[in-house]
Amino acid sequence: MGVFAVILVAHLAALYWPRVDIVGPVTWSDKVGHVLLFLAPTVAGLLAGVRPAYLVALLALHAPVSELLQHYLLPHRSGDAWDAVADLGGVVLGVTSVVVGRALRR
Repeated sequence: MGVFAVILVAHLAALYWPRVDIVGPVTWSDKVGHVLLFLAPTVAGLLAGVRPAYLVALLALHAPVSELLQHYLLPHRSGDAWDAVADLGGVVLGVTSVVVGRALRR
C-alpha cells in the first residue's frame, strides 16, 4: 500500500503542479506522459488490493475532471480533451496489464 500511496502523491503533484514549462512544440510524448500518469496508479492500486471497481471508476472520473481543473483553476495550465483520452487509455492499459499478468502467472 505504501508504493501505491507514493505513486498517487506523484500522480497528483504532476497533474496539479501550478506551472509546467514545455520548451518547444508539444509532441506525442506529452500523451505518453499522460498514459503513464494514469497507468502507474492503476497498476499500483490493483496490486495493492484496492477494489478494482472503485479504483477504475475513480481514476476514470479523475481523467476529465483533472483537465477541467487545470483549465479553469490553474492559470498557467490548460486543459486538453485529448489528454483526458490519453489518461483513460492509461487506466485501460493498467487494468489490462494486471489482468494479463495475473493470467500468465496461473
